[in-house]
Amino acid sequence: MSKIAIVENQILSLEGAFNDVLSDKAIKFKAEAEFAVQVLMNNDYSLGIAVKNPDSVRNAVMNLAAIGLSLNPAKKQAYLVPRKNAICLDISYMGLVELAIASGSVRMVTARLVHANDDFEMNGLDREPTHKYKPFAKDRGAVVGVFCAAKTNYGDWVTDLMDIEEVFAIRDRSESWKSGQKGPWKTDEGEMIKKTIVKRASKMWPKTDRLDEAIHHLNTDGGEGVVEVIGGRDTGVAAFDVDHWLDAVRAANTDEEFMTQYKAAGAAAIAAKAGQQHAYFKQQAVEIRTALHARLNPETAEEQQ
Repeated sequence: MSKIAIVENQILSLEGAFNDVLSDKAIKFKAEAEFAVQVLMNNDYSLGIAVKNPDSVRNAVMNLAAIGLSLNPAKKQAYLVPRKNAICLDISYMGLVELAIASGSVRMVTARLVHANDDFEMNGLDREPTHKYKPFAKDRGAVVGVFCAAKTNYGDWVTDLMDIEEVFAIRDRSESWKSGQKGPWKTDEGEMIKKTIVKRASKMWPKTDRLDEAIHHLNTDGGEGVVEVIGGRDTGVAAFDVDHWLDAVRAANTDEEFMTQYKAAGAAAIAAKAGQQHAYFKQQAVEIRTALHARLNPETAEEQQ
C-alpha cells in the first residue's frame, strides 16, 4: 500500500471521532479529510512524517474539529504543518478572527501593520484608531508596530496596539522561534505579527470556549507560548505526570471542567518540555472527552450507534 493510501485510510477512519467533538456543525468531515489528504500528498516531507507519526495526524485533525475551523486553502484559516517530526495544526490570525466572530465574541476585527511612513494616530482604547497610508507606495518604511481594533456586539470599540520591539520580544521567547527551525516567523512574519496582537487583544473580548481553545492550542502544540526565563535559563523542568492529568480530565463532570484540566495539562507540559508525553496525553484525552459527551448526551450517543 502506498504512503498516501496509508495516510488517507487513517484520516478517513477518524470520521466518527471527528463528528463527536466537532464544535461547528457547518464543517463537513469529508471535505476536511480531502483537504488534509491533499496537503500531505503535495509535500513529500510532510507525507513521510505522517506515515512515521500517525498519532500526530490524528491529533491535528481532532484539534481542527474541536476548535471548529477549516483546512480549505481559500479560507486561509488553518493549516497542517510539519514540526518536530510531527504533523501539527497551525491557525492563522484570520482563523482566530473567524472564531471570535462566529462564536459571538465580537462583531468585527481589524488587524494591521503600521509602517514608519504611515499616518497613524491612536484615539483611545475605546475608539478605532486613525490609520492612513498609500497602499501602493513602493516604500512605506519599516514595520514599527501593529494594532488590532474589534467592534463588540454592543457597538463599542476595543483597541490594542504593540510596537515592533514588544512583538519581537514575545517572538524571541516563544518555543517556535527558540527551536531555530524554519517556521512561520521566518516565512510569514507579517501574519505572525498580526497573530500576536490578535492573541493579546482577545484577552479584552468576551470569552468563548472555541477562541480560548484555539489560543491554548497555539500556545501549547503550536509552540507559540512564551517561555519564562529566570537566572539566564528556561524554567519549567518539573516532570509532566501523564497519569495525574489523565485522572484529572476523567474526573470532569462537564465539558467546561474537562477543558479547564485539559488546558492546565497543556501548560504543565510546556513547562516540563514534555512534548511526547503531552502528545500521548492528548490522544487519550480525545477518547475521554468523547466518553464524557456520550455520558452527558446519551440520546445523541444512541442515535449515532
